Amino acid sequence: MSKKYAKRGISINAVLTAVVVLVAVCVIGGVLLLHGAGPGTASGASLRKPGSNTLTEAPGEKVTVVEFLDYQCPSCASYYDNVIKQLEQDYTGRIDFVTRDFPLPVHALAVPAAKAAEAAAMQGKYREMYHALYDGYESWAVAADGSSISQDVSAARARFDEFAMRIGLDLERFHRDMASPQVMSKIEQDRSDGAKAGVNGTPTFFINGELFEPSGRTYDEVSKQFRTEIDGILAR
Repeated sequence: MSKKYAKRGISINAVLTAVVVLVAVCVIGGVLLLHGAGPGTASGASLRKPGSNTLTEAPGEKVTVVEFLDYQCPSCASYYDNVIKQLEQDYTGRIDFVTRDFPLPVHALAVPAAKAAEAAAMQGKYREMYHALYDGYESWAVAADGSSISQDVSAARARFDEFAMRIGLDLERFHRDMASPQVMSKIEQDRSDGAKAGVNGTPTFFINGELFEPSGRTYDEVSKQFRTEIDGILAR
């Protein structure tokens, strides 16, 4: 993500500076540069599978937003803070917002974080873990000195345990589910579906199967374009 988008604070600015080559993988495929992400459309069946995680749902499925995300990607975290969190609140019960896992290999904690989210989903607490991971992003995804993306799996898992206890999960089951083939299979299926849809970085969004390609140069502009697109469909 361009530095002009970095409103998350000094830690993320430091991360983007220190690991620019790694983060570029996530930026190049991100929303602002999605023109290279494939043909621009994907079937609803490939974008949303039975059991896909959702932040909000609405009767009739008139508007379905699908986000392919990497929990450790700084761009995804910044989008969460500046666009998605408020969008979820404002459109709760009015749209379907689906999230799919697309962990990038350059992020050592992306798969463990996805496992934590999927394990929470198995206890009916996906949204709570999703918010915990992003609201607490700097506590597990960024190195202790704030100079780089963290690669400390043990420290991250300890934080995930704290999140799990905070949201009321059965911790023993949480650990079993995180280690289960079922959870890993779900993550791999999400990543495979994303690749088939032309996703090559995060965050990548689709609205009713169409690739969302905003031209905004600030988060406020992108948010307005998101809302204009959604409101236009809802008004039909």
